[in-house]
Amino acid sequence: MIFSARSTAISADFSGSRGWRWILSAALLAAVAATPGAAEARRYARAGAYDGTWNVVFATRAGSCSATNSVPFAVSGSRVSSAGGGKVTGGISGGGLVSVAISVGRSHASGSGRLVGNYGAGRWAGIITGDHCSGTWRATRG
Repeated sequence: MIFSARSTAISADFSGSRGWRWILSAALLAAVAATPGAAEARRYARAGAYDGTWNVVFATRAGSCSATNSVPFAVSGSRVSSAGGGKVTGGISGGGLVSVAISVGRSHASGSGRLVGNYGAGRWAGIITGDHCSGTWRATRG
């Protein structure tokens, strides 16, 4: 098999890669939306479907922060707030997408993820006692 410099140069042209990334992102989003978890999320997509106290456990994956921390959050309608300890502000969509900001003294972090039924999960990142840290979170209602 013979390869020419011209054919190699043509196949190495990545100028259209942004379009391909967009198409792949759209396809991935469509695939996620079609999963059974998305159907369950739609079932809970009414106002107040996530109301209550949620126990959120944060696990550090990067940085020198504590390995795990647990913080109670309160959800009422589309608002997320503290259920004890620290300042928590955030919101939740009817489909369960959640975004929060947390601050305690000089420490602060933000996170996002999804709640479905009585469970949730996502990612977080912040500066805790001067260290840059990040990780995952899991939540249960009740």
